[in-house]
Amino acid sequence: METKKDNKKVIYWLLTGCFLIFIMVVIGGVTRLTHSGLSISNYKLISGAIPPMNETEWQAAFELYKQYPEYQKLNNHFSLEDFKDIYFWEWLHRLIGRLIGLVFFIPFLYFLIKKQLTKPTIKKAIILLGLGAFQGFLGWYMVKSGLVDRPDVSHYRLAAHLTTAFVTFAYTFWVALDLIYPVRQTVHKGFRNLIRFGLAILLLQIIYGAFVAGLDAGFIHNHWPMMSEGKFMHETVYIEHEPLYKNFIEGKSGVQFVHRILAFVVLFSILFIWFKSKKLQLNSVQSSGLKALLALVGLQFLLGIFTILLQVPVWLGVAHQVGAFFLLSAMTFTLHRFSK
Repeated sequence: METKKDNKKVIYWLLTGCFLIFIMVVIGGVTRLTHSGLSISNYKLISGAIPPMNETEWQAAFELYKQYPEYQKLNNHFSLEDFKDIYFWEWLHRLIGRLIGLVFFIPFLYFLIKKQLTKPTIKKAIILLGLGAFQGFLGWYMVKSGLVDRPDVSHYRLAAHLTTAFVTFAYTFWVALDLIYPVRQTVHKGFRNLIRFGLAILLLQIIYGAFVAGLDAGFIHNHWPMMSEGKFMHETVYIEHEPLYKNFIEGKSGVQFVHRILAFVVLFSILFIWFKSKKLQLNSVQSSGLKALLALVGLQFLLGIFTILLQVPVWLGVAHQVGAFFLLSAMTFTLHRFSK
């Protein structure tokens, strides 16, 4: 009797991976907003999964932290208890990363041995494993940038780390959707390409969201819809750096300005997708995806406004990041339902 391939267990495995990546992104957001990411300055794959268990181990971890710029330039007033608070979030973030690695790799080996994966799914799963490994590398590469001269990570490396997490989730979700909806359907190529454009703009906005987080650019210009009272574009947008273009990838004001503008572009692109869908004959699944997309982009837009107005409280900053995650999920789902 032939083993049934790509069965429900495989789908549950992939969706579990999606859920864990979501948790990872949430904890990563808390880690960033509480400035906890540089609290663990070394990386030990196995022993690092266990936090300090006694006072001696805690003191040793604290002494190691003291050797790096964040403590020396920013947190030299920290007590051991303060250090424990930020250590917790970075340790939890790394622990979930290890768990994701195990959840992807061990069931993959099991399904492979039991011959429960088709050849296309095996190829996709190998890509997923590669993305996961690359994501882990980017995490450490990001942390290294904050251990040399300045007590903060490179916003470019942060954006690469965060965006790869989002892309890994979207691809995992896509592979699961391939198995959930195996029957191919007629594709409206023009509309599919329109959703692809919307997805590209959304990914660009996610990158700029990471730039804003990495540069702490959300703590300035806390007005809306103007950047400051009576000014749509604050003068610091274009005078912080030379040459001019650097203001829009490295300047706090410039990066926040681009993030604001892209928010409108994302909103109007999704509204345009919704408007164009009215001319098509939709099935119930496609219609549900579009409704979710419309509702989530509205919610995310509002979360962005309040995050700026309230000067990025941790809970709202995390909610805004979660909103981006759900919006990407809806966009991925909708694109899949108009592609396959």
